Amino acid sequence: MSPEAIIALITILLTVAYAYANGMNDAANAIATVISTRVLSPFTAIVMGAVMNFIGALSGTAVAKTIGKGIIDPDQITQATVMAAVLAAVIWVFVATRFGYPVSVSHSLVAGVLGAGIATAGFAAVNTATIQKVMTALALSPIFGIIGGFIFMTILYWLLRNRRPAWVSNIFGKLQVVSAVFMAFSHGKNDGQNAMGMIALAYAVYQSPEQPVVEIVLWMQILGALAIFLGTAVGGWRVIQTIGMRVTLLRPVHGFAAETVAGGIIEGASTLGLPVSTTHTIGSSIVGVGATRRLSAVRWGITRNIVLSWIVTYPACFGMALVISFLLGLVLDPVIASPASSN
Repeated sequence: MSPEAIIALITILLTVAYAYANGMNDAANAIATVISTRVLSPFTAIVMGAVMNFIGALSGTAVAKTIGKGIIDPDQITQATVMAAVLAAVIWVFVATRFGYPVSVSHSLVAGVLGAGIATAGFAAVNTATIQKVMTALALSPIFGIIGGFIFMTILYWLLRNRRPAWVSNIFGKLQVVSAVFMAFSHGKNDGQNAMGMIALAYAVYQSPEQPVVEIVLWMQILGALAIFLGTAVGGWRVIQTIGMRVTLLRPVHGFAAETVAGGIIEGASTLGLPVSTTHTIGSSIVGVGATRRLSAVRWGITRNIVLSWIVTYPACFGMALVISFLLGLVLDPVIASPASSN
């Protein structure tokens, strides 16, 4: 096996590890509320979430194309660039999962791709128009989540004002299963495609370093979907506890409202091919829903810690990818360019 093939294989395996970590950290957010409201047992919720993430990941390629060729010009990067971007995101997400911080996996990867790409080819390699759209979507999704959660929950309060609490809990206990399925599906459709885009980019740079053509094919979809499926199945218990149980007290009607709003935002972004933070979206939707009772119902200390971990993600992953890309370039580029590797 040639050095180029080995590097490509390692990069793809790292991307699979990234998708697996996504399932452990980010996909846990899709099922946290349905567990915290006790509508589903943890085991049932995790199985449901894993299956729906898998199905969602196979349902499109728009986000994968944005990640694979929309952020950085593939013509100006190397295999070391792709490996560095994925490695930075993997390190950050695994560390965050270990300590129970629900960081944005999408933020991690976008920042990693930017940092590695700039280290290799400078700012000229950045597709500015796409980055502006992606950054706007990443910034607006939590704002839409808070506002949408608050408005939707307020409407539900008004519609249900004359209903008995037992009736509300019974009806929305059933409806929350539907909203949880929708949330898990939309998560897979958005975040599940991140890994596919990076697998496609790694394969394209390996196949044709001078003029890589990034295409999303079936085996890439299945590989990315399986990885996020396994990550969700294994769990992410600390993140589930943080999002579902420590931000605010949730009942089935609140869980239904938060999941429906978040799922709708994520589904819309996926259709437009925009990667958004599912962590931001479901977390902010829960905050919006909780704030309808009273502002003190939201545990702002926990929320502040989550927000800080989100903010730190950008510079941490960008900086890591920048340094790793530079170091890997020093090691790998001479190996790839050597006469022995071309024979």
